[in-house]
Amino acid sequence: MEKAPQPLIANPQLGDWVGVDQAGEIFFRTGRVELGQGNLTALVMVIADELDMNPADVHLETARTDRSPNEGLTAGSVSLTFGGQALRWAASALRHLVLETAANRLELPAEDLAFRDARIWHGDAVCALSVAEIAPTLDFSTAIAPIANPKPPDQRWQAFRDLDRIDLKDRLVGAPFVHDLSFPNMLFGAPVHPPRLSAELLEMDEDVLMGRSGVVEVVRDGSFLGVVAKSPDDAARAADWARAHGRWTPDDIEPFDVVEAIANSTADVETVFEAGEPDLNAGRFFETVSSRPFLFHGSIGPAAAVAIWEDKNVTVWTQSQGIFHLRAALSMALRIDEDHITVIHAPGAGSYGHNGSDDAAFDAVLLAKSVPGRHVKVVWSRFDEFHCEPLGPAMSTRVKARLDDDGRLQTMNVMVHSAPHGRRPSANGTPNLRAASYIANPIHPAPAKDVPIERGGGADRNAIPGYDIPGVRLNKRLVRDLPYRSSSLRSLGAYTNVIAIESLIDDIVAEIGADPFEFRRKHLSDPRAIAVLDRLESLVHSWQTNPEEGTGWGIAYSRYKNMSGYCAVAMRVDVSEDVRLTDAVCVADIGEAVSPNGAKNQIEGGIIQSASWTLKEEAGLLGGSVSTESWLDYPILKFSEVPKITVELIEHPDAPPLGAGEISQGPAGAAISNAVRAALGVRVTRLPITRHAIVAALSA
Repeated sequence: MEKAPQPLIANPQLGDWVGVDQAGEIFFRTGRVELGQGNLTALVMVIADELDMNPADVHLETARTDRSPNEGLTAGSVSLTFGGQALRWAASALRHLVLETAANRLELPAEDLAFRDARIWHGDAVCALSVAEIAPTLDFSTAIAPIANPKPPDQRWQAFRDLDRIDLKDRLVGAPFVHDLSFPNMLFGAPVHPPRLSAELLEMDEDVLMGRSGVVEVVRDGSFLGVVAKSPDDAARAADWARAHGRWTPDDIEPFDVVEAIANSTADVETVFEAGEPDLNAGRFFETVSSRPFLFHGSIGPAAAVAIWEDKNVTVWTQSQGIFHLRAALSMALRIDEDHITVIHAPGAGSYGHNGSDDAAFDAVLLAKSVPGRHVKVVWSRFDEFHCEPLGPAMSTRVKARLDDDGRLQTMNVMVHSAPHGRRPSANGTPNLRAASYIANPIHPAPAKDVPIERGGGADRNAIPGYDIPGVRLNKRLVRDLPYRSSSLRSLGAYTNVIAIESLIDDIVAEIGADPFEFRRKHLSDPRAIAVLDRLESLVHSWQTNPEEGTGWGIAYSRYKNMSGYCAVAMRVDVSEDVRLTDAVCVADIGEAVSPNGAKNQIEGGIIQSASWTLKEEAGLLGGSVSTESWLDYPILKFSEVPKITVELIEHPDAPPLGAGEISQGPAGAAISNAVRAALGVRVTRLPITRHAIVAALSA
């Protein structure tokens, strides 16, 4: 029998996933949240397909800690791999219970009944007995796994194959966003965060601040400072005044090159993986390095939250990716039991990774505590967003390889240096909320731990090469002694590591005059990996003939986490004063594609974000402070700079879904790097590939 999905271990009962409302209608629950990636649409599709329902008739409840199954974080491209399959099993178990109950009521064999279109059928006739009549009598404490019998792959997707985004209309008019939530008598808060992680508030004239227009309360708790006001503008103006007139401990850190500091760190080395004998003392050697700076998540909208204290209980609406992790973090920071905290997800500015949404939620909770019974909304300013959100970690990955006389890779040695990727809320036993370090009774973050390689890895994600190489060694240095707060960003270390490995592959190909597709295929035995490369080659065959001067094309391949989706990308560039992307082609294999259109959207978005990182993005730092204040200081890829993108899926309906949200980050960045090398004849090893970086590479 098929193994039950992982989420059913912690949430085994039907009632964890299915409920009945006051009208007797059945609804479903999920612990996954909608970040703009189309998660909920795909989950609705899974339920509708399993129960032969119209997707419009499926009610899927918003994730909230008091009613939803705890599925942890919506991260890692596993929402459908785990969460979707759990809902399919829950829907199957529901069908079993409905038909068994109906059979007893109708005195008919259960096998003679069917459940489709939310109705009970006997042959071609709809039974008079309705699901609404049965629903209140169902035993929702029933364990799902023993009675579930989900459809086999060849019986799925008979009625429909794709679906328009169920949240699209609301998103276009701003209806669901946490920024737009409104409650009677609501107040508005604004935090005044210290200018640096280590800064302490020494002096603030709270009486003058309290006298600012519209200010209702001034909240000071240690070095945490914030205002509650009658309007958003009043709150913002008061916070700006406080930021300009407060006195904090000075920044005593001299400016330094953080990428060089990470690359040259002498932190403890961990051997993560070793296979064979990676002997680097014989044969023909190749070596390269790839480094990236600290990055912002770069959401167009800033973080926001709404909170209210009633008696000793607090409720918070947030765009957090992990509402249960946030509840645990709030419990630690506030020193109250989790039972007194309810966290409700509300869509906000989308982000892959740990952005400022959890911090904004804690800000709202701290400010709302000063006005019990009143909702307080906090919307971070752009300044807050750049200065206070966790950064995507800077990294430097060095790769060495040995090639034998037959042109086959015999060894590869990968050394990863990285700032921490794993500082999510409540990780490592501490809140990991920015303001938790500022309050009078602070809880500082514990030393960051990395995501284990068995779960896909963190800094070392995709640092084990996905090729057939006899000798492989992977070492890692996690650099924790930096004055900046970093945490997870889309694909974690995979982006940098894939660029490093695929850059070296391409350097070898160029040096020995090999075909880039054939060389990669020669080192692959997985037919699905070979298939994505074969199809990509057929799509870009014409690129290989007579490239114009200043143009170039490159390819790259990886399997995300070495166990998820397969992705091969080709990029074509035109390099003059800057790098201009002209074409991007991607072929991916994500197993069962629940929503093919949604999957393609995810992959396209990954390519665009990766291109922006690769060509433009770098967080401004000065001493111990973030110096970026606005979009003028942090350019991102413009709509006019987006290349023509083609994405094809190789579908395997009989295979488990593998996820699509993060599979294209690494291959897209690597393909750009390889295309630029083809155009210029030199490798730019330090990202982003700006005009300055190109000049430096040409001058080296």
